[in-house]
Amino acid sequence: MTVPRSGAPRLVLASASPRRVELLRQVGITPAHIAPADVDETAKASELPHQLARRLAEAKARAVAARYPGAVVLGADSAVAVGRRILGKPDDEVAARRFLDLLSGRRHRVVGGIAVIGADGRMSSKVITTAVAFKTLEPGEIDAYLAGGEWRGKAGGYAIQGRAALFVRKVVGSYPNVVGLALFEVANMLKNHGVVPNFHGGEAVCSNADL
Repeated sequence: MTVPRSGAPRLVLASASPRRVELLRQVGITPAHIAPADVDETAKASELPHQLARRLAEAKARAVAARYPGAVVLGADSAVAVGRRILGKPDDEVAARRFLDLLSGRRHRVVGGIAVIGADGRMSSKVITTAVAFKTLEPGEIDAYLAGGEWRGKAGGYAIQGRAALFVRKVVGSYPNVVGLALFEVANMLKNHGVVPNFHGGEAVCSNADL
């Protein structure tokens, strides 16, 4: 592992999501800064889930890169989709119940958008799709889940890493993508911009060979 030279670019995560921070740390990548991006997440008319996820990830990365010139910036966004319908973050319990009723007994997609802006300003982006199948949910199960409040702030109204794991029959594709960040793809994209994991703790290391 190469020790970064003085002035080497540092990694900035353009998200305040504790799930994404924890996922990155799980694989030895600790951002130097956590910088939420103030971006309107409303889908455009006729926008497809993969288009929305990529657009928002890129928009978040751009917004934060403007505040951290010379850094490597990672932006990400997730969309839960049933067919062409996009399920965002429910505004209230009524919306969350509607989402869970829709997901009950059927398969849906979690579409994750990733965008990385390098220290030189180059951007690369990617979309990863994971299929998730829910069992048929009993009314009492939905009531109990909603009462726990885990649905708040979660696309689709559920968190697979929490109690909603009991609802999931099958996952096809990247499980971390459903949690919030497709780690295999993210690690490879960051490596292409000179950022490699640091398994000894501390910030992710920027490899001089790639700068």
